Amino acid sequence: MNRDIEVVIRTRGDTSILDIKGDLTTNTGRIVEEAYQQVSTNGAKKILLAFSRDNYINSAGLAVLITITAESREKGQTIRVTGLSDHFRKIFNMVGLTKYLTIFPSEETALDGF
Repeated sequence: MNRDIEVVIRTRGDTSILDIKGDLTTNTGRIVEEAYQQVSTNGAKKILLAFSRDNYINSAGLAVLITITAESREKGQTIRVTGLSDHFRKIFNMVGLTKYLTIFPSEETALDGF
């Protein structure tokens, strides 16, 4: 897997949504980190990471997400995730990310009660 990544930032209400399409790897992690920093700088407290079901995430990509999750806790932010395949849901659970962020089946359910 060696596809580029695209991150589009949008808002719905008071939630910043990062639409992430492509592979999250060593080469592309910086783009996701920069998008997170941008919404953080703008004062976001609610952040939704919206993956596309065909995303590939390697160990370096998981490290980026762990870093973002740790930083968000320090800043009093809440991060939710949607769009993960069953495989990556299991991996998020195995590495402990689900202790700090919640995975939802759809954007609508993630935004509901955020």
